[in-house]
Amino acid sequence: MAPRVLSVALSATHSFSKAIQTEIRLLAGLGVDGDAHMGETVKHRSRVAQDPTQPNLRQVHLVHAELLDELQAGGFAVGAGTIGENITTREIDLLGLPRGALLHIGAEAIVEITGLRNPCVQLDRYQKGLMAATLDRDEDGHLLRKAGVMAIVRAGGLVRVEDPIRIVLPAAPHRPLERV
Repeated sequence: MAPRVLSVALSATHSFSKAIQTEIRLLAGLGVDGDAHMGETVKHRSRVAQDPTQPNLRQVHLVHAELLDELQAGGFAVGAGTIGENITTREIDLLGLPRGALLHIGAEAIVEITGLRNPCVQLDRYQKGLMAATLDRDEDGHLLRKAGVMAIVRAGGLVRVEDPIRIVLPAAPHRPLERV
């Protein structure tokens, strides 16, 4: 099956989970229309406290549905939008994409992958043990963050459930994702 959008969500407040929508509108250089994290500069409260003039590299949060499947199999009560993502995908290795990869979503929208979401204590406030379940170690002992990726909006447009996703990789050498 081809990469596609499984679900879309937003929240006008800094709540942990986001409400499922039938569609969301991405705005170039800003993020998800109506979402609390929309803007050219950082909106995540911890980052605003550090430096409110930082560019917002976290305009759109994407999570692969396969992570939600894994968490559900581990006994966690999660579904699309519950861990704060705007777009839930299926059939795409989000964590394996390089920095700068472009995702063409639907007819118009394009997002650029900026990095990994850093799992935080809010996950444990939602459900005990969830933060640890979104972290892992590779065979060399390096920390793996599995809670999705962050992106900026390069071209705006509507994003709907079942929209196809086309991946365009940046020129080599590819830079691995780091937390943003």
